[in-house]
Amino acid sequence: MTTPNVLDELEWRGLIAHSTDRDALRAALGEGSVKFYVGFDPTAPSLHMGNLVQLVTARRLQEAGHTPYILVGGATGMIGDPRDSGERTLNSLDTVKEWTERVREQVSRFVSFEGDNAASTVNNYDWTASLSTIDFLRDIGKHFPVNRMLARDTVKRRLESGISYTEFSYVLLQSMDYLNLFREHGVSLQFGGSDQWGNITGGAELVRRVTGESVYAFATPLITKSDGTKYGKTEGGALWLDGSMMSPYAFHQFWLNVEDEKVGELLRIFTFLPREEIEDLEEQTAEKPFLRAGQKRLADEVTALVHGEHEVEQAKAAAAALFGGGDLGSIKPDTLSAALREAGGTTVPAGELPGILDLLVTAGLVKSRSDARRTVAEGGAYLNNVRVEDPELRPTEADLVGGSWLVLRRGKKNFAGVEAV
Repeated sequence: MTTPNVLDELEWRGLIAHSTDRDALRAALGEGSVKFYVGFDPTAPSLHMGNLVQLVTARRLQEAGHTPYILVGGATGMIGDPRDSGERTLNSLDTVKEWTERVREQVSRFVSFEGDNAASTVNNYDWTASLSTIDFLRDIGKHFPVNRMLARDTVKRRLESGISYTEFSYVLLQSMDYLNLFREHGVSLQFGGSDQWGNITGGAELVRRVTGESVYAFATPLITKSDGTKYGKTEGGALWLDGSMMSPYAFHQFWLNVEDEKVGELLRIFTFLPREEIEDLEEQTAEKPFLRAGQKRLADEVTALVHGEHEVEQAKAAAAALFGGGDLGSIKPDTLSAALREAGGTTVPAGELPGILDLLVTAGLVKSRSDARRTVAEGGAYLNNVRVEDPELRPTEADLVGGSWLVLRRGKKNFAGVEAV
């Protein structure tokens, strides 16, 4: 049974940046199970934070009774959507096939493939690869006025520096997806990020021109920091959803450290907490920001969604242990390694390990051996959460946590890892 007000829920959560006829869309979502699709191009081995917005939106629509078609762009991923920074590097067919499978596996974790409105995954390579150039130009290209294509924002910005015909024609390929899914499966709603709005409306317009039928579309907003810049693990780096590209520990830490003024927005978009709980967390963040109640709940909820509850517990245990509040031996070696590398770990040759004074300097916790000696004398140096009493202490292989790490700490908050390699 559908939830009549799912569009109102999406609006409250800040997930509607643009839409076609809002009243018609609301009516359609209230009348029955709407078949909808959202697409992901495999232009990297993993999806990222921006894609997560679409994945949680797809889940919300499915939980409201609507039917997801999750499209992985094996064809469009061969081309790449035009971007402001310049022409994309075209990846090989084998690379795109490998990334397509990785992305397909990732998206399948966020929707259910059982029940009356079970999800389906589709690959646009299946209906694009055998299409001849003549058929493509006659059946698809004839419906796209060049003046409209030139008016697209990204294309206008790229005209001076140059844009290839390949990227210029990307909108035709993506629009063809909507037409195919409408014809073959009765899909009547597409959504995606607001940077895709031109492609999304291009698809809706193609369906209307070819079939005479009206279909629906909306776009979610781009998520930015308070200063308007994009979020990322580091400057210019994506917040990957693949645990091998960004560890669950680092992922959890990212959400723990978001700005106070963004907590409410991110809780609405990325979590499935009810309105009352989110508003309560916003209130706590405003009144007692030092408790970081909103950030803690946000980090736990989103990390559990992407990586599972066990990784949440491991991330929290690792953080506690590294600051002296837990057992380092209870942390999985890969979680410990990720946490220490995230903190800026360094390496020493395996074998005879340096003395504690040299290790403190190597780890960057002190500036000199004399500074290190003074830290030990004042009781502020720790090795594997045990206070160092002897400035001449030399760790052995038996001290290596997880088989390869020494965890050093100065005072309560400054820690670093040294890896024996």
